[in-house]
Amino acid sequence: QVQLMESGGGSVQAGGSMNLSCTASGVDARRYCMGWFRQASGKERERVATMPPDLTNVRYADSVEGRFSISRDTVKNTLYLRMNDLRPEDTAIYYCAGHASVFGCYLDGFRYSDWGQGTEVTVTS
Repeated sequence: QVQLMESGGGSVQAGGSMNLSCTASGVDARRYCMGWFRQASGKERERVATMPPDLTNVRYADSVEGRFSISRDTVKNTLYLRMNDLRPEDTAIYYCAGHASVFGCYLDGFRYSDWGQGTEVTVTS
């Protein structure tokens, strides 16, 4: 049984930084894509960043490019998101998600089979 558990959310002032973590269990990291998505109140879910099992071809949403950094420890089966220069528009529930893969990651969240419970990030101005 696959489980994804996020941690690290909270509240921060605009311009600040925050780290998120997601630990996966029940998966083979060599054959598993992982990514971060977010959903703000009243808005559609948005892909933030994805990282395939070979740790290459990382993809970021235009809205976070240059500010957020995704990384992954395949030994610990843990995905990270470093968020810098946070803005009020980054306020959302952040979800860790994954799907079986040998090479790349889907960009569409509907293609992801596994989801964490979400962690709330609030950026105040």
